[in-house]
Amino acid sequence: MAVRKRFADNIPGLLMSPMNLDTRRIFVAATRMNDGKTTTCLGLTAALQSMGLHVGYIKPIAQRIVQSGDDQVDEDTLLIEGLFNLDIPISAMSPVAVGPEFTKNYLENPEVIGPQLKDRICRAFDRAAYGKDIVVVEGSGHAGVGSVFGSSNADNARVLRSKALIVAAGGIGKPIDEVALNKALFDKAGVEVVGVILNKVLPDKVEFIRDFAGRGLRKLGVPLLGVVPLQETLVYPNLDQVADETRARWIHQPAGLRRVRRVVIGAMSARRAAEYLKVNGTLVIVPGDREDLLEAFIDNDGAKSLAGVLLSNGLLPSEGIIKRLTEAGIPIAAVEAESFAVTARINNMTVKTMRQDADKIPIIEKMIRESVDIHGLLKAL
Repeated sequence: MAVRKRFADNIPGLLMSPMNLDTRRIFVAATRMNDGKTTTCLGLTAALQSMGLHVGYIKPIAQRIVQSGDDQVDEDTLLIEGLFNLDIPISAMSPVAVGPEFTKNYLENPEVIGPQLKDRICRAFDRAAYGKDIVVVEGSGHAGVGSVFGSSNADNARVLRSKALIVAAGGIGKPIDEVALNKALFDKAGVEVVGVILNKVLPDKVEFIRDFAGRGLRKLGVPLLGVVPLQETLVYPNLDQVADETRARWIHQPAGLRRVRRVVIGAMSARRAAEYLKVNGTLVIVPGDREDLLEAFIDNDGAKSLAGVLLSNGLLPSEGIIKRLTEAGIPIAAVEAESFAVTARINNMTVKTMRQDADKIPIIEKMIRESVDIHGLLKAL
C-alpha cells in the first residue's frame, strides 16, 4: 500500500494546501457526454479491486446533483459509493457541486473563489487517496468542461498531478478527431494522455476498430488501451427510469427490477395482442379506454413478458380492469401525454446505470476487465 508524501502545492493561485503525491491516480475524461465515462470508472474500480488493490474514487465537479444526507453530490458518485466499500466520505468523493448560481458567483469574484475551488478539490483528493494504492478520478465530460469557472477537466487533472485516460464512442474518423481536440487541451495543461478506450463498438467490428483506430491513435502518440463491445443490456432502461422520464404516476408497482427492451404503442386489434407478447421486456403504451386490449394482455399471460403498461392520454380503465391487471402482476403507470409523445420521450432518453441496476453491474465489470489493458494502464502510471 502506498505511503503518503505530503507537500505544499506550488500551482499559481492555489492555496497552500497539502496533497498526497505518491498514490497513483488516473483522470478519466470523455470526448462527449454519454460516451461511457462512468461505466468505465465503475468497471475500472471493480477490476482494480479484483487485483487486490485498494482503490479510491473522486469526481471533483458535480453537475447532476442529488442530495445525500446533508451533502449535495454528483449522482455518479452516489452510484460508486453504493456499489463499493471504499471507506471514503461522500463529501470527499464529490467535493464541488455546480448549482444554478455557481458560475455567476465565480465570475463575480474569480480571484477568491478560484483558489478556494482548487484547494477544496486537493483536500478532497487527499482524503480519497488516504490508504489507497490508486485513485480513479472521474471527469465531468470532455477536457474543456468547467473552463468557464477556471476548473476544466484539463485544469483539474493538472492540479491533481494526474495522467489522463480518454473514453470515446466507437468508430475511426470521428472519435480520433475528437480525441485529438481533447488531447490538445490536456497537452496545453501539461497533462499526459496515457491512453484511449473506444466504447460501444458493434461486436462484429471490434477487431476492425482495434486495428485501424489503433493506427490512427498511434499517429497522435496515444495508445489504444481498449475496445469495449456494445452490450445491449446496458442501453435498456429499467421501468423506474422510464416512469421518471415520462413523469408517470404509478398505479401498481410490483417489487423487482423490470427492464424495458421494446416499446410498443397499443394501436393493434385485441386479437393480435398475443403477437406483441413474444418479446420479453415489452412496454405497451396504450390509452386507458382500450379495455379490450388490456383484457387481451391479461388473458394471454402478459405478466410473463410485459415490462409494464403505460396508460396514456390521461385515460384510465375501469376499476375492474385495474384490479385484474394488478392481480396478474402487470406493472401499471399513467401519464397525461399522448402515446406518440410518450414513445418519443422514451426513445430519446439517456440511459444511465443506477444503483438498482443489479443486473448491469456484473456485465460492466466483466466487459472492462476483458476489454481494457488494465496492466498496460497501471504501467503507464
